[in-house]
Amino acid sequence: MNVFRLAGDMTHLLSVVVLLLKIHTIKSCAGISLKTQELYALVFAARYLDLFVHFVSLYNTVMKLVFLASSFSIVWYMKRHKIVRRTYDKDHDTFRHYVLVLPCLLLALLINEKFTFREVMWAFSIYLEAVAIFPQLVLLQRTRNIDNLTGQYVFFLGAYRVLYILNWIYRYFTEPHFVHWISWMAGIVQTLLYADFFFYYIMSWKNNVKLELPA
Repeated sequence: MNVFRLAGDMTHLLSVVVLLLKIHTIKSCAGISLKTQELYALVFAARYLDLFVHFVSLYNTVMKLVFLASSFSIVWYMKRHKIVRRTYDKDHDTFRHYVLVLPCLLLALLINEKFTFREVMWAFSIYLEAVAIFPQLVLLQRTRNIDNLTGQYVFFLGAYRVLYILNWIYRYFTEPHFVHWISWMAGIVQTLLYADFFFYYIMSWKNNVKLELPA
């Protein structure tokens, strides 16, 4: 654990809190991609298969439970809650997210740290997380109407990954033999996907104008 890892975890947690705040208090999921939320639920389900068989620390276990519970509850809200589901923009959230799943699974079968079920699923979750934000970014480009909470949610998600890259750099120089190419490459791809959003988010904040992405 180091300051970059802790900051990354807290930023990731903050993104979830912001989204749940929007859904629970405003009773709205406008501007949020259900496709992305379903992908995240699949990411955490695949990654945390070791939840009850491999104990690392209380902190680690709590974080796993939080992200599992929150991801599935968000999906439930968007699909089942009688008020929230009415605000879901299914007409614009049409990205075929399933086309991302199979390539990530095939890549995990080919490139993994160890060819066991849990390790393949872990690699699959890493690859899928790298592209899971794609339907959300496409939705924001199509609607171009981004409220503050939605913008903050996506920003914190991207910031979490940037902080994790700083964590990896720190650990590379302070820990012997710290090499995780799968996480590194997927993390870089994920961060690059946020680059365009980061630019327009910072410009909107700097100029004190409403955030809009180019179509």
